Amino acid sequence: MSKKLFAFILFWMARNFKQLLSLFLIFVLSSRTGSNRDQSGSERSGYRFVILLVMNSLEFLGTGTSQGVPIIGCHCPVCQSTDFHDKRLRTSALVSTPGIRFVIDAGPDFRYQMLRAGVEDIDAILLTHPHRDHVGGLDDVRPFNYYQKRPMPVYGNAITLKALRTTIPYAFAEHRYPGAPEFSLYEVDDKPFRLGDLEIQPFEVLHYKLPITAYRIGPLVYVTDAKFVSRTAIEVMKGCKILVVNALRKEPHLSHFSLDEALALIGEVKPEQAYLTHLGHTLGYAETSAELPEHVHLAYDGLKIEF
Repeated sequence: MSKKLFAFILFWMARNFKQLLSLFLIFVLSSRTGSNRDQSGSERSGYRFVILLVMNSLEFLGTGTSQGVPIIGCHCPVCQSTDFHDKRLRTSALVSTPGIRFVIDAGPDFRYQMLRAGVEDIDAILLTHPHRDHVGGLDDVRPFNYYQKRPMPVYGNAITLKALRTTIPYAFAEHRYPGAPEFSLYEVDDKPFRLGDLEIQPFEVLHYKLPITAYRIGPLVYVTDAKFVSRTAIEVMKGCKILVVNALRKEPHLSHFSLDEALALIGEVKPEQAYLTHLGHTLGYAETSAELPEHVHLAYDGLKIEF
């Protein structure tokens, strides 16, 4: 084996160590014992295999609204809370499977979220819409560009991808500045597409009048910033085991679900478990959790669920 091939294999194994471990972890215990005999009474070696299969997972990188929680200068009980569940970065999620890892939304906290979660490589970014709290951290894909030696694949609807060319125009300039972030843009509509070992079904919900891309990923549905969900979208969601959906506050809001509206959607979709995200600073974790149905939970930064 050549040195270059050997070095490449080592590099590939190091980069994909977590994915390889996620496929299976085999621990072999080899032992010879006098009591371990075959039918003839002869002693034989015994081998035990323990196989651990690791599920697909979603980690909540951030669960806060556009200003995050705590809000600058606010002295409300939630903003002053010492409960770590009430510390919320801007809404984002990390999806990991044995074959692929990607992020849903990359807001202003993206860099810190990657460092806090120990993420050193991602395969793609899925965007829900072009508001700053969901795309404001895209410049920080530069280390991924550098280490992975390729543009970052970014998926979003036509409105979102068009907006990126305005919000970070230097990334798409004809003569790009050296070191600027690099993206490969992929437009999504209502047709399923594949990322690695996953089939992903995008569908549309409305954030007031702005189309938002929600995603069904197998048994998991991820919806954020929704105010209106059509019957077509509800049919896409039905049958899911896990529903992640936004709930800004208890009072009605122009462009976001209130807590009651989110619970009404959960009641119609009927997932086995539901998690509320994009939470404002009036929803304290302990107090609000005590009011929720048993299968509905307030998500919090760092929470990891399997699907």
